[in-house]
Amino acid sequence: MSSSPRRVPWVVKYRPKRIAEVVNQDEAKSKFVSWLKSWPNVKKKAALLYGPPGCGKTSLVEAAANEFGYDVLEMNASDFRRASDIERIAMRASRASTLFGKRGRIILLDEVDGISGREDVGGLEAVLRLVRNTNNPVVMTANDPWDPALRPLRGNAELIEFKRLSKRDVVRVLRRICEAENIICEDDALNYIAEKSEGDLRSAINDLEALAIGFRRVTLDVAKTLLRPRDREHNPFETLRNMFSAKYCWQAKISLSQSQLDYEQAMLWIHENLPNQYTDVEDLWRAYEALSRADVYLGRIVRSGDWDLLAYAVDLMTAGVAMAAQNNPRDKYRWTKYSFPQKLLLMARTRETRAVRDDLASIIASHLHVSTTTAKNDVIPLLKIIFTLNPKYAAKLALGLKLSEKMIEFLAGPNKTLVMRYLEELKRKQSEVARKAEEHYVPRKESGENAEEGSKVKHRATRKKGGGLLSYIGKSKQ
Repeated sequence: MSSSPRRVPWVVKYRPKRIAEVVNQDEAKSKFVSWLKSWPNVKKKAALLYGPPGCGKTSLVEAAANEFGYDVLEMNASDFRRASDIERIAMRASRASTLFGKRGRIILLDEVDGISGREDVGGLEAVLRLVRNTNNPVVMTANDPWDPALRPLRGNAELIEFKRLSKRDVVRVLRRICEAENIICEDDALNYIAEKSEGDLRSAINDLEALAIGFRRVTLDVAKTLLRPRDREHNPFETLRNMFSAKYCWQAKISLSQSQLDYEQAMLWIHENLPNQYTDVEDLWRAYEALSRADVYLGRIVRSGDWDLLAYAVDLMTAGVAMAAQNNPRDKYRWTKYSFPQKLLLMARTRETRAVRDDLASIIASHLHVSTTTAKNDVIPLLKIIFTLNPKYAAKLALGLKLSEKMIEFLAGPNKTLVMRYLEELKRKQSEVARKAEEHYVPRKESGENAEEGSKVKHRATRKKGGGLLSYIGKSKQ
């Protein structure tokens, strides 16, 4: 019994084999090819291709690999959430040579923005180690690379932007596929499919294939009957553009429901970019008035736990802001270069400092038997004064608390070098005392009473040594 040949999906069948076949994206193609040809003589050993879904990021990598003779090892977000997966698969592949005379291997990490900054921190650190230690090109793709958690990746990779494909680009590819498959498709139907895809070529090809399976002739009526709009997530820049240019309230509200931003992040993005979009002072006042009222509702939700108020906050921050442009409505449709919220950037930059402060507070809390909040608010400010004005005693505190170099830098600031010098002297004296004690130590058998007495003496000495630290902080605090 003969089995019918396996049907190849059109997105695979008509995937670009050469760089020239990748639709549009001339600037991105030029930048990526230049980086790949220059490897390993490049400033950054990884490239981050970012842009909306279906715009050709992965297709360009595979086409370039095929054209220049590279193997491709592809991993998606679910494959590198754990550090062990990176070490086991990608790290080995990045250092190994290839078979069959291939030029090299491209390590492709797809959808790196799927890594969560908190839950998948091990995977993120493993990706960074891979990028720093690789012997082969590492290429990452992302739809939205502007998450603060991905800031280390952005700093270690060549950023290459892909634009959303135009309706004309999508129609051109669909028409070529119809000719190759002998499918009759009306121009209006092709335009409808391309419009519904919103620049996602992959979804447009899938829609065309789904229609062509049942109908050898695809008409506009058939396309309208069978195709439904996709629930697509827009990045922050697209969200702002859709919201500001909304003609009706429902359009402004739906822009947030289809966004990658939550309501708190959306507040920051809108607040940062309102002055860039609206030029009329009265329109700007109305927009900020709506935004401030939305903030009031969000504050009441936090205090009362009444989430029914969220609907009012969302209405004000979307429709209220979008409908504020009354004196100069042309501002709604004016092209504006949106900027990333400075608050998010500042929090990303200070993340390491806040982590050092939290670790320091935990150490102090365990020594003084207080809460970490008390350690942050009451003890750390006192320690900063000590580390600034009395570096010699600060070195004793650092030794007793076993503080790291970053913690000392956090407390001492410019005086870090002086504190570290005293700390090294203390450690050197401590090691000399220990060495001399070991040289003069004569082992002997002790009775149970003598051993117990020696233990008490040692315990009293230890308490006396630590008591100076704790009593100093306690008295100073009082």
